[in-house]
Amino acid sequence: MTRHITPASATFKGADGNTLAADVYGEEGPPVLLLHGGGQTRHAWRNAGDVIARMGRVAYAVDQRGHGDSEWVKEGCYDFGDFAADARKLADTLAERHGVRPVAVGASLGGIASMLAEGAKRPANGGVFAALILVDITPRVDLEGVAKVQGFMRAHAREGFGSIAEAADAVAAYLPHRPRPRSHEGLKKNLRLHPDGRWRWHWDPRFLDGKRRSGPGGDMVETMLVEAARRIEVPALLVRGASSELVQEAHAKDFLELVPHATYVDVSGARHMVAGDRNDQFTNAIREFLSNLKKSS
Repeated sequence: MTRHITPASATFKGADGNTLAADVYGEEGPPVLLLHGGGQTRHAWRNAGDVIARMGRVAYAVDQRGHGDSEWVKEGCYDFGDFAADARKLADTLAERHGVRPVAVGASLGGIASMLAEGAKRPANGGVFAALILVDITPRVDLEGVAKVQGFMRAHAREGFGSIAEAADAVAAYLPHRPRPRSHEGLKKNLRLHPDGRWRWHWDPRFLDGKRRSGPGGDMVETMLVEAARRIEVPALLVRGASSELVQEAHAKDFLELVPHATYVDVSGARHMVAGDRNDQFTNAIREFLSNLKKSS
């Protein structure tokens, strides 16, 4: 059995001078920026980072602001534009380090940040990113699905859990289609033990107060994302979970009308958290896209 690559630890600065924690897979080659979904951490990319590094690229899995080991922003700046500003700052930093723009792989929140960053004003020499891979996120989504995801995140955001096993039970109830892991070690990386003895998610609960896809301002967010998508000119791939609660087939087709040069892959048996549900199919899609990108460059 091939052993996983052990990532190196790194830190970066976000748009507000906020510290961002990262794992770096690989040492030489073009950079790939991995941005997780809301409520997740950089550890969600362990398998993808390993695959990308073995392709001769350097994968940077970053905890987004307010998540994981990255800094919780004192002012509570967690609107989508704040995450997009961090994505652009990271892209500029990696471009300076490697001499080429990174490919961005963004899941859900990470995809929103990537879309907005790429759809904003571009650097003089081209796109913010060399290419864009969106994981189960499009400008228009199923708002009932969004509400379901947010409902799970809000349910224990502040009171937490009495034990890791209790948190595991909550995850299993939310994801009944996914086999329960034999160990709680993976889940433990997404929790923090607080002084009161309660385990809470490894992200700032104020994150849920930021500008969201549903509720007040939802239409404005959608309009912003649609306009950003229309301005995407770099190579793009949409990876959708075939059973996604958020991105229906109609939403994917709508995205392809906005970004007609983009390619599209459905991952069977996967819901919104595609990499966690069907990591094999997910990494195969990433590998093929990056390989074709190299051939065409």
